[in-house]
Amino acid sequence: MTLPRLTQAQAPLTCEVSAINEFGEHISVSIPAERALTVYVDKRELVTLMTLGAHPELLVLGYLRNQRLVKSIQEIASITVDWEVGAAAVKTRNGIADMEEKTAKRVVTTGCGQGSVFGGLMDEVDQIKLSANASMTQSQLYALVNTIRLKETTYKSAGSVHACALFDSAGSEPEMLIFVEDVGRHNAIDTIAGWMSMNPEKLTSSELVFYTTGRLTSEMVIKSAQMGVPIVVSRSGITQMGHQVAEVVGLCAIGRATNKRFICYTSAQRLVLQPGLVAQTLASQG
Repeated sequence: MTLPRLTQAQAPLTCEVSAINEFGEHISVSIPAERALTVYVDKRELVTLMTLGAHPELLVLGYLRNQRLVKSIQEIASITVDWEVGAAAVKTRNGIADMEEKTAKRVVTTGCGQGSVFGGLMDEVDQIKLSANASMTQSQLYALVNTIRLKETTYKSAGSVHACALFDSAGSEPEMLIFVEDVGRHNAIDTIAGWMSMNPEKLTSSELVFYTTGRLTSEMVIKSAQMGVPIVVSRSGITQMGHQVAEVVGLCAIGRATNKRFICYTSAQRLVLQPGLVAQTLASQG
C-alpha cells in the first residue's frame, strides 16, 4: 500500500500567561495553545480547524477519512503543514470526485468548538459491520481507566482540552496504541483515525477499544464505528442519538467510567462482567 507523504510540523502545545489567583497574587500559568489550521485540498479551501496542533498531518488525514471525502488514503499523495501561515496543503493523486456535492451539506454538531460534518450524519451507518466477537472484561476496563488516570497529560498541566486514546485489549492488560489531546474531542478522534490509516500493521487485533474524556454524541459513535472500533469508553455520558446509533451498529458504549464505576449503555454482551471485583472494592473500602 502506498502511504501519503506527511510533513512533521511541530508547534508548542501550551503557552504561559500572567493571571491572578484567589489571593490576588500574580502568577504564571500554562494554557493550551489553540491555533487555526486552514485545510486546502488541491489548492481549494475546505475548512479551518481549531487545534492544539500536536499531530496536524494525522488530524487532516483522519478528518478527510471520517468525513468520507476519501475512501482510501491511497487517494492522497501528500499533506504539508506550515504553521507560519497556519495552513495544511493536501495533494491528491487524481482529485476528489464530486467534491462540491460532498461538501454542499454541512451539519453543525455538538462537538467542542462547534464541530461539523459534511453530508448526513446517518449516511451509510447501516452498512457498518463491526467485529461480532470483540469483547472486553471488567478488569480490563478498570486497567484501561487506570492507564488514562496515570498518563502525564496537557490536561493536568494546562486543563481545557479533551483526550482520546486507542487500546488493543487482546491481552490481559489493554495496550495503549496512541493517546491524543486536542481542544475538541472530534479533533482528537480524527487524529487517531489518521494514525490508524498510516499504521495498519499495528491493527491486527479486532479487540480495539476507543477511550474519550468527552460525551458520546452521535458524531463520536459514528466515527468510532467507521474506524472499526466495537467498544467505546467515555468518562462522560451518552446522548440519545449516540445511544440510537450505537444500538444500530452493535457498538458497546460504556460511560461514566471513573475509578471502579461505569454504566454500560449498549451491547452489554461485549462486556464480560466480573461481580467479584466489585465485592473486593467494597471490602477494601469498608
